[in-house]
Amino acid sequence: MTVDIAADERVAMWAPEFAADPQAAYQQMRRRFGSVVPVELSPGIRATLVIGYHTAVRILNDPEHFPADPRMWQRDIPLDCPVLPMLQFRPAALRTTGAEHARYRQANVAGIAGVDLYAMHSTVEQFAIPLINSFCAVGSADLLSQYAFPLVFQALNSMLGCTPEIGQQVATGMAQIFEGDDAEAGNNLLASALADLVGLRQREPGDDVATRLLQHQAALTDEEMVHQLLVLYGAGIEPMLNLVVNTLRLMLTDDRFAGDVLGGSLSTRDALDEVLFTDPPLANFCMTYPRQPTLVDDTWLPAHEPVVISMSACNNDPAIAGRDVVDNRAHLAWSAGPHGCPAKPVAYLIVQDAIDQLLDALPELTLAVPVEELVWRPGPFHRSLAALPVKFPQTPPLPMP
Repeated sequence: MTVDIAADERVAMWAPEFAADPQAAYQQMRRRFGSVVPVELSPGIRATLVIGYHTAVRILNDPEHFPADPRMWQRDIPLDCPVLPMLQFRPAALRTTGAEHARYRQANVAGIAGVDLYAMHSTVEQFAIPLINSFCAVGSADLLSQYAFPLVFQALNSMLGCTPEIGQQVATGMAQIFEGDDAEAGNNLLASALADLVGLRQREPGDDVATRLLQHQAALTDEEMVHQLLVLYGAGIEPMLNLVVNTLRLMLTDDRFAGDVLGGSLSTRDALDEVLFTDPPLANFCMTYPRQPTLVDDTWLPAHEPVVISMSACNNDPAIAGRDVVDNRAHLAWSAGPHGCPAKPVAYLIVQDAIDQLLDALPELTLAVPVEELVWRPGPFHRSLAALPVKFPQTPPLPMP
């Protein structure tokens, strides 16, 4: 028997209750709806959430029936919709299909491939030590605001060729988009800042992703350049920041890791893979927009309405239960198919180095509050703590390398 998804009550993914315990919400969804779930991404914005692993893999590898282009959908969406900047059309690989997608993706893959991973290792160290020194003698810190965010952001700025001044505007705009408080203003601020970055790299080329995009044979226009950089920032800041913080939370609270990682029998990479599998930092994303009403797992998905992949729920699907998540990278945290993330090596490096630098400097880190008192930020897309307060013995500043 098929189900008309439009007739069902929708799950409010924007509610604080969802953010507080999404895994319990996914279990309830699975019992009630199966592998595809009618949801609201924000009040009145309907979508379908895919929580079945095999269904998600099939959709992600079928761009003909599930293209990533949202232009038909967004015609009726108000400009002040808080999730519009996360879903709207952009002339970039993330929101296009076919030949358009191939052109943008080739430019991005080439731009990212030029990143010197050995040099990035040194860059992360150079950014990490001053940040650690800013709080190591105090004996306490919020690792999100005082360490993970500034470190990831500085590393990304360095990789993309962005100055600190332009970067500050980028950070403000990205925060407004992800929080949804004033997403339209954030979108505009971000576009303006990135236009400044494009102009800078046109005048002053460098060894960075922005310059390589400008010089690529795809011959990207200024507008296209802005959107490539916008997507790179969007895919970089929140996911990497949250991966650093969520992995540290695991390592500080789970006996399997708190005892073993610091003792050396499990690596930081093992902890990263655990988080990417069980509680990925970009929990729900990979939007597609069916060309026509499409029957999936006995449910009709409306034409042009967003279909969102829950990487978090899919990775925890009982249909693939029983896998050892340590050293298992078959998860969907990096997406899959033609829109799979092209920046995995550099993202792994930045996050792993950020964590290792911190734990090497402050090996006696502990949470400053009970784990159940940590607060998760509401929002349908990210899995993000509001803060990660820690304490440790007061430590002298580290020497710069």
